[in-house]
Amino acid sequence: MARVVILGAGIAGHTAALFMRRKLPKAHQVIVVSPKDIYNWIPSNIWVGVGAMKSSDVIVPLRPVYTRMGIEFIQGKAVEVYPEGSATDAKSESSVVVELTSGGQKGTKQHVVYDYLINATGPKLNFAATVGLGPEAFTQSVCTYEHADKASAAFLSCIAEMKKGIKKTLVIGTGHGTCTCEGAAFEYVLNVEFELRRHGVRDKASIIFITNEAQLGDFGVDGMYFKRGGYVVHSRTFAESLFAERGIQWITGAHVQKIQVDKIYCETLDGQIHETPYDFAMLLPPFTGTGMKAVNRDGRDITADVFVPSGFMKVDANYTKKEYRDWKAADWPRTYQNPKYSNIFAVGIAFAPPHPISMPRTSVNGTPISPAPPRTGMPSAIMGRVVANTIADRILGHGGKGAKTASMAELGAACVASAGANFWSGTAASMTMFPIVPDFENFPEYGRDLKFTFGDIGSAGHWIKKILHYMFIYKAKAKPLWWLIPE
Repeated sequence: MARVVILGAGIAGHTAALFMRRKLPKAHQVIVVSPKDIYNWIPSNIWVGVGAMKSSDVIVPLRPVYTRMGIEFIQGKAVEVYPEGSATDAKSESSVVVELTSGGQKGTKQHVVYDYLINATGPKLNFAATVGLGPEAFTQSVCTYEHADKASAAFLSCIAEMKKGIKKTLVIGTGHGTCTCEGAAFEYVLNVEFELRRHGVRDKASIIFITNEAQLGDFGVDGMYFKRGGYVVHSRTFAESLFAERGIQWITGAHVQKIQVDKIYCETLDGQIHETPYDFAMLLPPFTGTGMKAVNRDGRDITADVFVPSGFMKVDANYTKKEYRDWKAADWPRTYQNPKYSNIFAVGIAFAPPHPISMPRTSVNGTPISPAPPRTGMPSAIMGRVVANTIADRILGHGGKGAKTASMAELGAACVASAGANFWSGTAASMTMFPIVPDFENFPEYGRDLKFTFGDIGSAGHWIKKILHYMFIYKAKAKPLWWLIPE
């Protein structure tokens, strides 16, 4: 009997758990460890954050799903991993130390033994990186459904005051120079603008978008090129057009230094300090690893051998330091297997990328202002499924020690960015890219295949995003034939 332990029940971890259970006979154990017993379909949080959807619409209770599927669930946070076993453990089995986060034993720790471990813990939301950032300070967030609820209440309160004739300034974007997930901020600001028009108060609002992207449309992937009407255009033109049409101002190449109750201070790449008054702000935080430590059999801390300094786990990537011009698509991981411990994998945000995708930049003052590489949503789910299949094959003796692959330099991705949720007038920006990580060896001119890299906006995109929401909630509930729904 094999024991497979999955840390985290987000998009990557939950996907891995469902596929693992489907692949393995019941004699083998599948165990999920997560601090919360709720699955959150995060891409729809932006709709919760403007009051277009309830938080109950974007969550799925995990316990009923896992009970029905035969998956063991432990509500807790992984704090240490013993990949070689512990000298104090007579069996000396590999294990992960879990601090329980619910129930009468909350706060106690226990060893959970594993034969295979999937790290899908996701990120720590590092609001502390910027003074005044986050729901516990002065700004809103849509990173969790609880945050999105708070953002919605604050946003609707602003609308109520605008209906009384009071003008407001709304600031949306990234709250630090090293943030990722610029796409979520992009979606949110478009939905904010749409809702202001729908409520008839657009003339009472100034909207400012602050981003660490050197230019709009970068999205942390160095932008994209689209073929349109016989011409090739950059996603910068696409994004700037959307903002200009809607009267949204923007500040690019920005690192938010600090936030006060009514002002945001940011430094831009040219070294200037911008002081922006605001009444409502939703700024995303930078991400770090969750802080899990690694310990060898003799009790020595080997965290640096298993994790990079930011806390993300090392996998089969090329982490050699290189100049930007020397980076290659081949540097990116393919199997997500830890190079030292072959029974440990990391997927989704939990794995350490070998380098940014966008060109690293610093301000004239030496401040890093550059997007971290995104690896959420569709890529995370694909990684979870692929790693689950690899482990299942090894347990069942299929294919020896080989591994399935899912390199972001060989995968395409589709993103449907909502620009307003409404039955009749809702729209969305639909974008695809192939591959996610530019590959200038195979596609020397643009880094991607323009036959499969596309961008457009329209009502069809809105309906696609709405349908995808219900499809992925259905899949998360493991309803009949759930595995037929693609990642």
